[in-house]
Amino acid sequence: MEVNVKLVLEYDGSDFHGWQFQPGLRTVQGVIEERLGRMLGEGVRLIGAGRTDAGVHALGQVAHFHTGSRLSPDVIQRGLNALLPPDVTALRAETVPDAFHARFDARSRRYRYRISTRRRAVGRGYAWFVPYRLDVEAMQGAARVFLGRRNFASFCNAASERSGYICHVTACSWSAHGEDLFFEVTADRFLRGMVRTMVGVLLDVGRGKMSADAVRDALNAQDRRASRLTAPAHGLFLVRVDYDKDESGVT
Repeated sequence: MEVNVKLVLEYDGSDFHGWQFQPGLRTVQGVIEERLGRMLGEGVRLIGAGRTDAGVHALGQVAHFHTGSRLSPDVIQRGLNALLPPDVTALRAETVPDAFHARFDARSRRYRYRISTRRRAVGRGYAWFVPYRLDVEAMQGAARVFLGRRNFASFCNAASERSGYICHVTACSWSAHGEDLFFEVTADRFLRGMVRTMVGVLLDVGRGKMSADAVRDALNAQDRRASRLTAPAHGLFLVRVDYDKDESGVT
C-alpha cells in the first residue's frame, strides 16, 4: 500500500536550472527524485508547490510524493539528507492523506525579494545590489496597487498561462533592515517572473522614474511590454507555502 509523503525543503538555487525537471540539466526536482529513487529502490515523482525559476532560492518549498516504502518519515528525511548535495536540505517529512497535493491544495505562497544598498562581497549571491537612492515610501505606496484580485498579464514572462493571469494578492509590502530592503508578497498563485517584474517596476518608482498611477496603468494594460525592468533571480526566495489545515514552511 502506498503512502503520501510531504516534504518541506530548503535550497540554494544558484547552481540549479530551476525547480522543474529538465533532461540534461541540474534541477531541484531532478536531484531530489534521483536521490529518493536511490534510497527507496523505486521510481519517484515529486510534485512541488512552486516551480521556482533558475537561480531562485527556497526557505520553505513544499513537495509530495507517493511511495510503497515502509520507511518512517523521519527515516526518509535523514536518509534523504545523507544523499542530497549541500545546496538542498529536507527540513521536514511527514505522511499526509492520499489526496493531498502540494501544488493544488496550497492556499497561498509567500515570496521575499532582497535588495542590498551597498556593494558586498559576502552574500552577494542572495541580494541584488542597487547603488541608487530609493524612495521606499513611494515604493510602498505603489505596491498597494497590486493588492486584491488582479490580472497580472503585464507582469508575466511566459507567452501564455494555461490557467490564466488572475492572481489574488493578499499582502504586499517593503521593509528596511540595516543596509537591506525586503519586498514581501503573498498570493494564492504566482505567474512566471511575476515577483521579479513587480520588484523591477517598484524600483523604477523608488528612483522617481514611475508613479503609482503609472504602475496601475501598466497593470491594467495587460501587456508585458508595459513592464520593462525585471529584477535578477538571485535576490528572490520562496519563503513558505500555506494550506487550509496547517502551515508548511519556515519564516
